[in-house]
Parts: sequence; C-alpha cells; structure tokens
Amino acid sequence: MTFHLQVNGRPSSTDPRPGQCLRTYLREQGWFGVKKGCDAGDCGACTVHVDGEPVHSCVYPAVRAADREVTTVEGLAAADGELHPVQRRFLDAQGFQCGFCTAGFLMTTAALEAERGSAHDDGKLDDLPRAFKGNLCRCTGYRAIDDAVRGVAHTERPGAGEAVGRNLGAPAGPQVVTGSARYTFDVDVPGLLHMKLVRSPHPHARVLAVDKSAALGVPGVHAVLTHEDAPDRLYSSARHEHPTEDPDDTRVLDDTVRYVGQRVAAVVADSEQAAEEGCRRVEVTYELLPHVVDPEAAMRPGAPALHGDKGADSRIARAADNVVGEVHGEIGDVERGFAEADIVIEETFRTQRVQHASLETHGCVAYFEPKSEDGDGDGGEGGDGARTGERLTVRSSTQTPFLTRRALCALYDVPEDEVRVVAGRVGGGFGGKQEMLTEDVVTLAALRLRRPVKLEYTRAEQFHGATTRHPFKVTIKLGARADGTLTALHYRVVANTGAYGNHGPAVMFHSVGESMAMYRAPHKKVDAYSVYTNCVPAGAFRGYGLGQVTFAVESLLDELARRLDLDPLTVRERNVIGPGEPMLSPIGEEEDLHIASYGLDQCLAVVREAMAADPDTAPAPPEGWLVGQGAALAMIATGPPGGHFADARVSLRPDGTYQVAVGTAEFGNGTTTVHQQLTAGALRTTEDRVTTRQSDTDVVRHDTGAFGSTGTVVAGKAVLLAATALAERLRTFAARHTGVARHLCHLGAEAFDCAGRTVPLKELHEAARESGAGAELSAEGHWGGSPRSVAFNAHWFKVAVDPGTGEIRVLRSVHAADAGRVMNPMQCRGQVEGGVAQALGATLFEEVRVDDRGEVTTAAFRRYRLPQYADVPRTEVHFARTRDAIGPLGAKSMSESPFNPVAPALTNALRDATGVRYTRLPVTRDRVWLALSSPTPAPPC
Repeated sequence: MTFHLQVNGRPSSTDPRPGQCLRTYLREQGWFGVKKGCDAGDCGACTVHVDGEPVHSCVYPAVRAADREVTTVEGLAAADGELHPVQRRFLDAQGFQCGFCTAGFLMTTAALEAERGSAHDDGKLDDLPRAFKGNLCRCTGYRAIDDAVRGVAHTERPGAGEAVGRNLGAPAGPQVVTGSARYTFDVDVPGLLHMKLVRSPHPHARVLAVDKSAALGVPGVHAVLTHEDAPDRLYSSARHEHPTEDPDDTRVLDDTVRYVGQRVAAVVADSEQAAEEGCRRVEVTYELLPHVVDPEAAMRPGAPALHGDKGADSRIARAADNVVGEVHGEIGDVERGFAEADIVIEETFRTQRVQHASLETHGCVAYFEPKSEDGDGDGGEGGDGARTGERLTVRSSTQTPFLTRRALCALYDVPEDEVRVVAGRVGGGFGGKQEMLTEDVVTLAALRLRRPVKLEYTRAEQFHGATTRHPFKVTIKLGARADGTLTALHYRVVANTGAYGNHGPAVMFHSVGESMAMYRAPHKKVDAYSVYTNCVPAGAFRGYGLGQVTFAVESLLDELARRLDLDPLTVRERNVIGPGEPMLSPIGEEEDLHIASYGLDQCLAVVREAMAADPDTAPAPPEGWLVGQGAALAMIATGPPGGHFADARVSLRPDGTYQVAVGTAEFGNGTTTVHQQLTAGALRTTEDRVTTRQSDTDVVRHDTGAFGSTGTVVAGKAVLLAATALAERLRTFAARHTGVARHLCHLGAEAFDCAGRTVPLKELHEAARESGAGAELSAEGHWGGSPRSVAFNAHWFKVAVDPGTGEIRVLRSVHAADAGRVMNPMQCRGQVEGGVAQALGATLFEEVRVDDRGEVTTAAFRRYRLPQYADVPRTEVHFARTRDAIGPLGAKSMSESPFNPVAPALTNALRDATGVRYTRLPVTRDRVWLALSSPTPAPPC
C-alpha cells in the first residue's frame, strides 16, 4: 500500500501493520509522548490530534490517518522551542505529578482552545467535567489540572538559598509538558524481543505437563519458558530492606498455580503478536486442586493448604492453616476494661480490594551493555551463560531499583556489579511498584537468550497479575465511660493476602500499630491474622493497612459519641494521645518511634472552624436531600521500622553548578524537587543550578527505595547532610585557594566572596582539578531512617444524600495535615489532594471484584470505576505549623497519610445525614439507596 501522513510536520511513509492502532504506530516512530494507559480508549493518555481533532490513538486505526496531519504533544511547541500556551500554563500551575497522563490533558485542552469561538465550539472549556470525561489522572486530584486550564499559576522563582518552603516547580516539568520525559518504555532498544505470559485459568492446580511444540512452531517465537527453566528457589516479590520481613513462598515459574491469572509460562518472540500467538498455542495439562477464597474459611480445619509444602525457612506462621502471619497481644485486661465501662459497642467492618491503577503499567526491559571500565570483567560464578565483558541492565517501572537488583542477583547467582537496575520516570506507584513482578521472569529470558527482552503488562494484566490493596475484616469492641473516656479496646483483624504472602505480615502488623497507639485506653488487645486464599495477591498500597483499620476505629468512635450524645470531636480529644506521651499498643512499643512534633491539636482546630460556618462559595444542598457532616483522624509513622537507608552524593561540577546523586525513584511523589530545594538551600544557590541523577544503581552505593513516605525524611535527610558537608568543604578549599581566613569566605549562588575577592565556583573546580584535590569538592550523606517521627491528619466532610437515588454529593471537603515544616507547599498540597481523591474512589466506588473461583471480573477501567474529573471535589488543605525534631529542617512525610482518614470521615458524614452506619466499603449509591429504602430501620451496611 502507499501510505503517507504528517506527524508534527514531518512526513512518514512507513506502512502500518494490519490492525495496528495509531498509538503503537507513533511510538514505533519515536513519538514517545504518546502514552499507553488502558488499551481501550478509557484513560486518554494516548490522546493526539488528527487534523486538529483529539482522538484516543489506542483505538484509532493507524490506516485511518493516511494523508492526514497528526500532532502529538511533542508537536505543540513552536518550531523555535517556545512552549504552547497550554504547556506553559500546565507548567506554571504544576498541573501534574507523575505526568503520565499529562500529554492527554494537554492535547485535549489545546484542541478545545483551538475550537473556542468557532462553529465547532460547544462550550466544553466552560464545563471541564464534560471536557475531560475521557481523561483520567490517578495522582493529582484534578484541582491542579483545573488551575492549569484556567491559567492559575503557582510556581515561584526564589532567590539564592531561599528554595526551602517555596513553590518550586518539578525539575522535570519542562520535559513532562513537552513529552520528552522518558518513562520506562520510552527507549529504543535494537534487537528487542517481546515477552507474553501464559496465565492459569484455574484457582488452584498442579501443572503436570507443558507442551511447547506448537508455540515454538509460530514464526518469530524464540523460546517458551516454564518452571523447568526457572530457578528452583523460593523468594518474595515484595521488596523490603530486610528480606526476612516477607515469606519466601514464590517461584519465578511454579509447577503449582494458586490463583486465576498466575503466570505458568513465558513466550519470547520477535513481536508481541507472535508472542501472543505462541501463548495461545501452549498446551498445559493441569491436575485441579480444591480452592478457597474466603479467609475465615481458609483458617478452618480441612481447608486446602495453599503452601502446606513449605518449610520453616519460608517464614510462614502456620502454613497448614493458611496463616502467613499473625500477632496477638494484650495490655492490661480487656475483660476488666469492658466490665468497668458504662457502654460497650462492637461492630465488624469490611474493606475491599482496590487496584493501584497507576497509568503506567508494570513492566521492564532487560538488555546487555559493555561493562564499565572499573568492572572486574571475570563475571563471577553461576548464572545462565558465560560472561563476555557485558553486564545486564534492567530498566524497570519500580520504586525499588536497589532492592530489585539485590533480589535478581540472589535469584540468579550473579554478582551485583554485573547487574544494573534503573528506573526512568515512573508513571505512578502508590506502593504497587514496591514489588518484583516482571523483572525476575524477564531476566530469566535475557540471561537464557542473551538478547534484549521486554515485558509490558496490559491493563487487564494489571488486574489479573499485579497486586491490590488488602481486603480487611475488622471487628472492634470498645468500652467507654459515660463521658466518652475509653476503658478498653479489642481488635480482631483478618487480612486477605491472596495466594502469596508478599507484604502480608507487614501490612497486618502495621494496620494495628498506629491505629491503636493513637488512643489512650488502659486495656487493649489485638488478634490479627494475614491469611492465604486462592485470589489475586494483595500487596503494598498507600497507607499500608492502616487505612483499613482506621476506617473501623474512627467509625466506631463516631458511633460511640452519637450513642452517648456527645460531640464526636470532643470524644476524640478526650482520648487521643498528646505530646510526649508513649504510643502503646499490644504489639509492643517501637523504641525508635517518637512524637517529635505535634500538630494534631491544630488539625482539630481546623476541623472545628470548618464545622462552625460555611463560606459563601460553598454549594447549597439540593432541596429534599439529607445533609450531614463527619470527621476522622489518623496518625502514621514517617517511615517503616527496622531501618530504611539512603546514600546521597552532592558534587560541584566543572561549570560551577551542582549535581545530586541519589537512588530514590521519582513517580510524582515530588522527592526530586525537595532534594533540589534542600541542596539549593544548603549551598546558598538557586534551584536551576542543581541537577539530579537518581533511581539508578550506578549512581550511589544504596537506597532502600521510594516507599513508606521516606523520600523526604530519609533520602532527603541524606541529601541535606551531603549538601551541608559540601558547603563546609568548599569553604575550606576557598580559604586555602585564596589565603583568606575561612570565616571570611562566604558562599553565594555562583561564587565565593572571600574578603571582597570574588571567586567563581568554576575557578574553584579548576583549581581543585589542577591540584589533585577534586575529591574535596564532593560530599556524601547517609541516613538510616531511625529514629522516626509521626504525622497527623484530620479530614472533615459535609455531604448531601438524595434519598430517592442514593446519590452522594460532597458539599465541602476540608483536610488538615501535620507535615512539619512544609518543604514545598504547592507540591505537598498536591500530595494531599491526590491522596484524598484516591481515598474517595476507594470509599465511593472502586472495587476489584472476584467471583467464587477468585477470578477478577473487573479487569478494565470501564468495569472498574476510577474517580474522574467530575467525581472529585476541591479539598481545602490546611497545614499545621510545626517543626519536627527529626526530619530534615523540621519536615515530615505527607504522601501516604492523607488517604487514611477519608473513608471514615465520609461514612461518619453519611451516618449524620441518614442515620445509617455504613460498615462496608465501597459505599456505592445502590447500597445507600437500599439502606434508605428499607421499610424497617436499616442495620449497619
């Protein structure tokens, strides 16, 4: 065929493959600004213009673009590099976090603006919920996108040494808005092979035989890998600094499958199409085994033991009973506490599976590069294939590059200097990428074939083959006196960890920690279980179990106040711990955890002020709707226990600027911006004179990873220590270079002032190089994540409920956060808003549903309801004024914690409006309607 089109003004005549969509066609031409997010036209990340019209290129056949003009985000800017006005506004407003969806929003906005005033203008720009109904964002909460469209600027350009506490834009912002930021798969690797996975159709079965012959007969198929090709050793897909935190119950490819969707075989071929066809032709013979999907049933005698063949070295608590982990403990005597109470309340709460739904799916690319000059070249022992002076590079969408390298080297007996793991810009994480879900099997194929190999999950595979938030069943019994003072608390927690125990024990343990330690009671007891079932595995998710139990305890405290006819905030104030008090729970006091700053009282004051009066801008409830309000609190440790390590290096470069080298990955968490601010502040310079290398195991010695809210309080502290040390070294060298007393040498943005003599930093670097003292112009910092502080959050909602339909409308949303000294208010506000939006989705409609075989039935965005632009209200965000004694310059973490109080605050507001206590998430409108339509008083729902 004769095929021609223009892409961003450049001609292209490469014929598309039969059935190829425009998205893959454009990406194969190198236009990586076009993103893959959903495969089905649901998310808008792939939006491009075809003759000026915005289209979802993943469902637009490439052949339809023949003889047309296609514009991608790379083509929006002018030929001279001047940003398109929409790109400039998104940059000035910081209308993005991870940025994976940003090109889609930019292209949609630019097309609508081009139509404004024309015959095609249908007013969508005045109705943004309608304009963006085809675009999803998982990070921002949409307010920042709204501001970007409307031209509300937030970024600042502070003077030298004034970066901390200011609204600096993300260093990668210009690359994000122009489409030049490089995410995991935005690379062109010559000779690349593609992997697809054969997945189990059964919830529990033994693999008896795998016939590869038909698959190997497919043209282009190079290999079919099964359990016979994989290492016969167990590990965990969870990534923690200390691997013993997680059970070793997983194999790369196993001869027993334990959930529908578990990988059985891997087909590697020249193209995705050939690999998919190879998967269809692999014939697997199974012996079906009994399965169990309910965790309570899984613990009963006679239930099928999913990992009964594992020994004690797997660190499973009770494999025969499907209990991967458990904790039991008591302070005082809870039965005595209940006997002393004037009122005793007991209720059971249930939370559901939630998908992380990061728009960039899991995946990685593994390829070989020549060893660096300082490599030993001998290759070590073991591994698959001889070493030839090359080493393996794994480019992955991961939050934990260093821990993933460590796990791969242990799995395949490869020395660490022969494996490099690097993360590009990561398109969302939320804990889901604190796992090794693709790197292990891709590395197996790359080592076996000595060829580059790529595996990129489809959106359906994200649901079937990645992890979810842990479903919880939480029974809480509390006793209290008539004034609301607690006398006893008893938690019984059952967490469904699914078929594998990655993160299971740790999530269960964390869930009952801060949630119980936050409130005083002389008698406390905990019984908690993490249980195997034949369901898709659960894993790390924002809040790490704390949100599930916080929903229960904050709901029951609210119910206690209502039954005692007391103000719910007063009941909390009467029982919450104060500054300097020990944080006690039956699981044991964590010795390195402290209340190093206390802003909960300020958070409560914000909520009381919100309750007192509505601003004039607050929407009025529709006539006949029920109106209520509710609040909830939460406390979270500013890092995981047991140590979380970060090393950083800050160096003076030949041009007089600085470079930060730190291992933390950037996925919209904003750590890169904070690290830049800390460095600029310590070195008395401006942020544009600081660059960053990150998330690459070649950069520094080690970094545990970007999880557990540690980007600021651990990696940030390491960066600050390095930058501060470098400032002192530079002063010493400047004094030596000039012969001026050290105390008379003052560091500025680009030079030293040494008793009136200006010494440019470039001059210092040159002098150090010539004198052989170059090492003096860099410094390293290390932080081990201990001691740790705690952060507090409070949320308040005012809602209206339509009794005729069950529709819930949020009239006001107010969040108070104790983040210590806020490094970047604009960015921290975005973290809060994104956490609130994600939590609202989990509260109101998100649910990964499984059938009675444990199979996921909601494996697409159109069947899994993500919050859209129209669903998320603007949240008023307030920060407490505190300064932490542990965090860098007084900062605390604020990426996970905003999620935790949202669900109970909303259901408490629903209780106030409707009189019904909702004990099960999500609170969908049909459940609300059924409860309100019941002819008899509705029980808890």
